[in-house]
Amino acid sequence: MESPTGSDATQLYARLLADPGAPAPDPGWDRHRTAAATAELRTLGLLQPTATGTPGHAAVSVDTALRQLLLDTDTQVTALVEALHHARDTVERLHTGYLPIQHRHHTGTALELVRGADRIAALLEDAARGARTEALSLRPGQDLSGPALAGKLARERLALAHGATLRTIYPAAALRRPAVLAHVRELTGAGARIRAAHSLPLWLIVVDARLAILPAPGAGPGGASPVADAAVVVREPALVALVAELFEYFWAGAWTPPELLSGAIEMTDRHVEVLRLLAAGLTDTAIARKLEVSERTVRRLVAELIADLGAESRFQAGVHAARLGRI
Repeated sequence: MESPTGSDATQLYARLLADPGAPAPDPGWDRHRTAAATAELRTLGLLQPTATGTPGHAAVSVDTALRQLLLDTDTQVTALVEALHHARDTVERLHTGYLPIQHRHHTGTALELVRGADRIAALLEDAARGARTEALSLRPGQDLSGPALAGKLARERLALAHGATLRTIYPAAALRRPAVLAHVRELTGAGARIRAAHSLPLWLIVVDARLAILPAPGAGPGGASPVADAAVVVREPALVALVAELFEYFWAGAWTPPELLSGAIEMTDRHVEVLRLLAAGLTDTAIARKLEVSERTVRRLVAELIADLGAESRFQAGVHAARLGRI
């Protein structure tokens, strides 16, 4: 550490020790220079105000400043220890007095009705914080305001930070909105997997195969808005599995939006032909025979198309291409 010897602060301190009644440091110092030196000495505890009615400061010995520093530090440490004990006591009370009540409530309640936007938002926050393996969701008719999208992004980043797999399906029409597309791109960049579908009948969320959240009957037109009125929380494993199967049904028929594909290929007539034959269910051998090319060439073209369309299988690539109007 650089020695302060010779600095304005040390000069001011030496002057005040030598001449406690000096009203100011050096006559040649301007106001800013004096204020800076005074501030440093006060930070170190080497100055104290002079007696009432007398302007200025008096120098404090280094020993006194050190004792006061240790006393202040001891006071802060004591306060931190007390806060730690209080936090530990609170945790103990929550675990022994309230956690069993929550467990009994969840165990005895296969379905729970939650009403009110604030309670539903808190429910979604808890679900995101608790996700450890996967979080699945259908997102029709969601609130597209800036705060709503920001809150959703924060919740889903929590799930991703815990190592959970995040899969979400959006209505294709919603992705035409710049705010939603930007939001989805951020999610994709964070590791989420996003697909689009032409229509989704309801919103739903499944977390770790242990919890599902669905719109309550009459929660809005088509049950589309999770913040409108009410939601149903499902904890019965068999029912949660059923909701997860419903999600998988829509996931299989959805596609990766072209806007999220970073390595799009340049479509050729040969690619289009392969897509048509894929959609018809032909094998690589049959496609190679029909196009009079090698099976190796067909496998390469198929691999390119599957990656380009964000599909998981040959047949799905053909279906996605048809929906996107490529064939």
